[in-house]
Amino acid sequence: MPVQKVKDLRDLTDDELERKLLDLKDELWRLRFQLATQQLENPMRIREVRKAFARTMTIIREREIARERQNRQDALRAGDVQVSQG
Repeated sequence: MPVQKVKDLRDLTDDELERKLLDLKDELWRLRFQLATQQLENPMRIREVRKAFARTMTIIREREIARERQNRQDALRAGDVQVSQG
């Protein structure tokens, strides 16, 4: 599985990102198992997968933060939330 660029990851939907995350988690587990049993051919692949996992998690978190910020702004515009001063 080749490493995807951040731009390509950003084009994926939330569901696709979640699926990608599960796939990376599974691949990382398999690589670590191969390392433990001394069957790993390319040790650098573990690093690549860990970084891809982190990139994917970062994009998911960015989207969560953006949604939270948008919800807060919408609530403020609607007058649902009072801003506390103090």
